[in-house]
Amino acid sequence: MSNSYIFPLILCGGSGSRLWPLSRESYPKQFLSIKKENKYTLLQQTIKRILPLKNLKKPILVCNEEHRFIVAEQMREINIEDFIILLEPFGRNTAPAITIAALKSLELEEDPTLLVLSSDHEIKNIEKFLTVIEMGLEFTEKNKLVTFGIVPKTPEVGYGYIKAKKPFGKNIEGLHIESFIEKPDKETAKKLIQDSRYTWNSGMFMFKSKDIINEINKFSPEILTSCQNALNKSKFDLVFQRLDKISFERCNDISIDIAVMEKTNRGVVIPLDAGWSDVGSWDVVWETSKKDLDGNYTEGKVLLENTKNSYLRSENRLIVGIDLNDLIIVETRDAILITNKKSSQKVKNIVKHLKENKMPESNTHTKVYRPWGHYLSVVEGNRWQVKLIMVKPGGELSLQMHHHRSEHWVVVSGTAKVEVDNKIEILSENQSIYIPLGSKHRLSNPGKLFLTLIEVQSGSYVGEDDIVRFEDIYGRSR
Repeated sequence: MSNSYIFPLILCGGSGSRLWPLSRESYPKQFLSIKKENKYTLLQQTIKRILPLKNLKKPILVCNEEHRFIVAEQMREINIEDFIILLEPFGRNTAPAITIAALKSLELEEDPTLLVLSSDHEIKNIEKFLTVIEMGLEFTEKNKLVTFGIVPKTPEVGYGYIKAKKPFGKNIEGLHIESFIEKPDKETAKKLIQDSRYTWNSGMFMFKSKDIINEINKFSPEILTSCQNALNKSKFDLVFQRLDKISFERCNDISIDIAVMEKTNRGVVIPLDAGWSDVGSWDVVWETSKKDLDGNYTEGKVLLENTKNSYLRSENRLIVGIDLNDLIIVETRDAILITNKKSSQKVKNIVKHLKENKMPESNTHTKVYRPWGHYLSVVEGNRWQVKLIMVKPGGELSLQMHHHRSEHWVVVSGTAKVEVDNKIEILSENQSIYIPLGSKHRLSNPGKLFLTLIEVQSGSYVGEDDIVRFEDIYGRSR
């Protein structure tokens, strides 16, 4: 058994566009609890399932700047206080992310192992998963680069495939990799799953940090140079480490599969048959969810009559389904998706269309999360907007001002500490205050309960970018 320290590397990028409208760029699927039977988000599930591993060190999480506070908060919610969050200025695929994480782990330990996991996967049989991970450790001790191949059940065209050099037997074993196959067409996929040498490419890896660095230096030395510079020139911001933008920009946008795994002779694939899912589309969510006797999954306010084999999720309004079959219906405050299950892969095309037409529903929710809590856009017009603001205990908005709008705050519940032009007031339930245009102001919650207030904005422009920050306890400049 290996005594090497294990650094989990959790890749938190991705927009999850095929799970629109629930998953959007501002709050993608990895930060959501997709199924009512599990209260934890996919990211939190990823961390919790590996906690039984021995010699586990602090997780290294790689995410973009917009999601940094979401990631930190979700770690704290599951009592993970010691973690590393590396902020990418923009996405550059898995090779740079893994390279930087490997370099970071070598700053902390002499000869660690890196366990690379996606933040948005679901695994039902955790015990079996951990058994396969333990086997992977045996191969990393032999300086192998391990990937975990999913035992295929159906001819999927949405996954890449890994071909082992010989067929897998009945027992779990690791075999050398012969080749990687890009996403095949349907006929090719049917042939591949009949050959026991093939598994789906899960995107999960395990290797010694020094070994993967050596192979990156061998096959993609320019990536290693750029990543070393990005890490060396990085800056710390609260609990976050910001990678240097100029250095990181020089990294190739390339996966670790193409950069290293397809070229190395150290690659080993271990089959994993543990109820894995990448939760990639609504039909997959339906397939892997607990359903009623009619084959329906329902969540929220849903009423059905003569409806079968469908997925219906309501975030706010009542959904009534009559004489339906094989449908996906997902309702949020600002969008409703209705599609046949067979067509759910096409959702990403709709998201692309929304983006091209610059429709806000493509990437943002009406509920927006902030490090101090969240706000909900209730209703808006051309020159006004109404928000519901929720500030957690101890939360504090930045000291700020607006050029184009004034604001009126009404406390619904809790206690508000309000600073306007250096004057401080304490407001309680049913009290209100007016914030004139151009005034420096700040809102905080000094109480032990959530602060809830209504904000009415009015002016020539009410966009979120009309904020000038002077002070911010969360280190935000915008």
